[in-house]
Amino acid sequence: MRIALALIGFGHVGRRFALLLQELKPALDGRGIEVTVVAIATGHHGAVFDRAGLDTVQAAQRVAGGGLVGPGSASLTAHDLIHQLGSLDTEARVMVETTPLDVQSGEPAISHIRAAFAAGAHVISANKGPVAHAYRALAAEARAAGLQFLFEGAVMDGIPIFNLVRETMPGVKIGSFRGVVNSTTNHILTAMERGEAFDAALARMQAAGVAEADASLDVDGWDAAAKVAAMANVWMDAGITPRDVEREGISAVDAPRLLAAVAVGHHVKLVGRATRTNVGVRASVQLETLDVSDPLGSLEGQANALEIETDILGRVVITQRDGGLEKTAYALFVDLIAVANATSKAVPKRPQRSFSEGTP
Repeated sequence: MRIALALIGFGHVGRRFALLLQELKPALDGRGIEVTVVAIATGHHGAVFDRAGLDTVQAAQRVAGGGLVGPGSASLTAHDLIHQLGSLDTEARVMVETTPLDVQSGEPAISHIRAAFAAGAHVISANKGPVAHAYRALAAEARAAGLQFLFEGAVMDGIPIFNLVRETMPGVKIGSFRGVVNSTTNHILTAMERGEAFDAALARMQAAGVAEADASLDVDGWDAAAKVAAMANVWMDAGITPRDVEREGISAVDAPRLLAAVAVGHHVKLVGRATRTNVGVRASVQLETLDVSDPLGSLEGQANALEIETDILGRVVITQRDGGLEKTAYALFVDLIAVANATSKAVPKRPQRSFSEGTP
């Protein structure tokens, strides 16, 4: 199967995914999948399109060095590339959306996704914004077009939480969930428990590319709120946004509380929750003091965990001990395989109108 790929967003995750495609080429070859990256769009380093395929390693090196993604690329836009992707005659067209999170609106990622659907392209994303703001509408648009909309990398890096529920829990109703789902804040809290300064721990996450481009999204709880909204929307049809999530962040002033908790065998964690109620779904992100025996209380460093409460299976706990960019990039790779599998079973509908006529 031949897949043409457009990478919309080429930051840390996008570049790591591009390299992972090279590293895991034997796995793709073994499945009969031939992937050609034909387009790359960045926020600050231009955009480039080549239907014959781009050298992603060279493009990643250029961007990492502060240069343009490719020669003569400054005038193209993401929508230009999506339009050109839709014109290609290939078995599958896929847009990979990894632009930075806009927690207030989910844009421009939502517009990129709708443009991809209009162009007859599947979408895989590590951006939780569209799922947190417009999941219900986007999922319906994808179904109507016969296209895939996948986002495994949006929460808990490469741990397959959405796949787990979708593929292995048919008919199960999720009544609530709770989790530590932000690696940056958990790392900072762990470091502060050991006497390290807040700013030093945050700087380490920024240097590693784990913290959001705007670190306030992590430490103020917005990233966790977006993830909670995304999971609630997918699993509970909540129809909420991050603004509907009761939210608390972390700061240096929390250090005394952390040290006091450790002294009596507890840990303080930033916990995201959502629960079905008689009037809808209630969601929150708050600091909680947990016993070390709690599956969330024992997490250290960048570790994440999620506890899902179901009607049939009871409580299911998923733990990720090691997070990071490579895991998020791998989630995109897994979604790419899923698109290939789905495409081999059914040919997507091509849009009946032209790209210039607008999007749903």
